[in-house]
Amino acid sequence: QVQLVESGGGLVQAGGSLRLSCAASGRSFSTYAMGWFRQAPGKEREFVAVISWSAGDTYYADSVKGRFTISRTDAKNTVYLQMNSLKPEDTAVYYCNTGQWLPTTTPGVYWGRGTQVTVSS
Repeated sequence: QVQLVESGGGLVQAGGSLRLSCAASGRSFSTYAMGWFRQAPGKEREFVAVISWSAGDTYYADSVKGRFTISRTDAKNTVYLQMNSLKPEDTAVYYCNTGQWLPTTTPGVYWGRGTQVTVSS
């Protein structure tokens, strides 16, 4: 079993920055890719970014490429999402996800409870 706990969400003005954190615990998470997804009101959950277990490979949704950066600690137990130049359309609940061996836009089976990000115009 893997537990994921997100933090760092909040309210920010357009153009501002936030850094989300996801702390992982439990067995075997260090060999999984880790990623972030988001869900805006009335919309389906969508892929945001993913990082391989070695941190050597990262992939981003086109909508966040160049503005968001995903990273993970050397111990592999924490993943971050640095979000810059935030836009109102980035407003969503952001979820940490893991469980896939390879970095992919398909989510793994483990989810955090989410953290709200609200960007005001």
